[in-house]
Amino acid sequence: MTQFQITDDLEALLNVLPPDIAQAVRDQNRNEALLEVVLDLGRYPEARYTDGEVTLCQREVTETDLQYVVSRIGEFDADNRAGIQRTLHRISAIRNRRGNIIGLTCRVGRAVYGTIDIIKDIILSGKNILLLGRPGVGKTTMLREAARVLAEHKRVVIVDTSNEIGGDGDIPHPAVGRARRMQVPKPSLQHEVMIEAVENHMPEVIIIDEIGRELEAIAARTIAERGVQLIATAHGNTLENLLMNPTLSDLVGGVESVTLSDEEARRRGTQKTVLERRAPPTFDVLIEIQDRQRLLVHHDVAASVDALLRGQQPDVELRYRDAEGRIHIEKPRFRRATMVGKSPLPFWRGEIIATTPIAAGESLPVLPRGRVERAEAFREEMAEEASEVRWEAPAIPSGNGPRRPLRVYPLGLARNRLQRAAGTFGTPIQIVEDLGEADVVITTKAHYRRHPRALSEAEGRGIPIYVVRSNTATQIESCLADILNLAPVEAGGEDRLAQALEEAEAAIRKILAGEARYVDLSPQNAYIRRQQHLLARQYNLISHSYGKEPNRYVRIYAE
Repeated sequence: MTQFQITDDLEALLNVLPPDIAQAVRDQNRNEALLEVVLDLGRYPEARYTDGEVTLCQREVTETDLQYVVSRIGEFDADNRAGIQRTLHRISAIRNRRGNIIGLTCRVGRAVYGTIDIIKDIILSGKNILLLGRPGVGKTTMLREAARVLAEHKRVVIVDTSNEIGGDGDIPHPAVGRARRMQVPKPSLQHEVMIEAVENHMPEVIIIDEIGRELEAIAARTIAERGVQLIATAHGNTLENLLMNPTLSDLVGGVESVTLSDEEARRRGTQKTVLERRAPPTFDVLIEIQDRQRLLVHHDVAASVDALLRGQQPDVELRYRDAEGRIHIEKPRFRRATMVGKSPLPFWRGEIIATTPIAAGESLPVLPRGRVERAEAFREEMAEEASEVRWEAPAIPSGNGPRRPLRVYPLGLARNRLQRAAGTFGTPIQIVEDLGEADVVITTKAHYRRHPRALSEAEGRGIPIYVVRSNTATQIESCLADILNLAPVEAGGEDRLAQALEEAEAAIRKILAGEARYVDLSPQNAYIRRQQHLLARQYNLISHSYGKEPNRYVRIYAE
């Protein structure tokens, strides 16, 4: 289906701007890409487009300019937002400590018909749906179109806190179709209006924009339990972001710390204190809006949350619209790491943190590795081992010695530490500035959670992304060891590894003979500890690492 877009009377917005600024916007002649116009006191006015920002005038914004706009729009509500009658445009104010307006963000409102075609089957399924995405990615536009489509054959009530869905004024914008709208006098009262909508107006569907407070999350759960379909939005890039948000985590079931018995902890191969989902999720389906034409769908939120809390990759579905407007639905394929050594158990070399769509006949990309999974996870996957395709290792020579330089695009890493880490292994690396030239991307966990544009581009190109927990030399060395399957080059390195493995074998013999319940090995570096873990797993024993570098050591347990 061809998507067509209606700009909600852009001239109505331009007419409230100072004449010279409005004319500068017209001269840009890029109305379809315009997102908002920003007026800050004492600064040049700017227009923000989908691909960047443009300075409109070489003069500073004055108080007169701000008052010119304020006098031509509606009144500002408690959330410092105002609008223009019968349009979807939104004007947000920034005030100083005395309450005077010192900045305005004039956001263009658009009704885009056909935008939910990509998830129309999910919208019509009757399930509770949460749309997740960063500001400006199109959540409200999709919500508005969902209201219009559902209102054709169901009773739909919109709880419109900021008049962003149905537009400013008492008469809703035609973009919401036959849906009814309830306005909210104050943002802090949104949860009360949500409950009122259910109790007073017999809706079959309730649509809410921007759930952001704890009371609203509780109200959403109440609505869902009353048998009313709930479609809502929240700010955040991924499901993992939502889990880490203490205010909103209840929307997906919440997280609580559980203490396991000694026997259960040994059976699972985990620590005694673990995180588990607290309750059933409020929403059945969660949709991560990566950009306006690309979505990740979690069809079973409960299963996805459980997978994340166990350190596994959730089962998701990728949907996107290509340049010709065709909609594609794909199940992302995840690369399984190759078996290391002669271990009879499948050895996972890490968590996969990037997905890439695979078209028919296209070769699969190499995806990240980086963390040893627990023994229980190994056993759960053994049944699948025979039926799954075995993948080859990356096309980068392994072992110490000469090799082609690994081209690394560092994101948030100290480059001098990266170079020093490479010197530890005796392998050359080339730090590149252009993402298109990179073999791999290495970033920190903090940067990955923010999901900057460079990571989205890397995922789109199929470039492996490796995540280190912190920007330290130890973490970077461990990451490079995983990428290249290397051991550090140091004096007596081979002898040290042999001695460490002999020590591990002696400990294993002692445990198997019943002479000890567990044995602590000598402190070793990350590479040697990894080999000791492998050796323990060959004998179906459990091993964990304890302590801090450089005194971190392996403890081997009896089953």
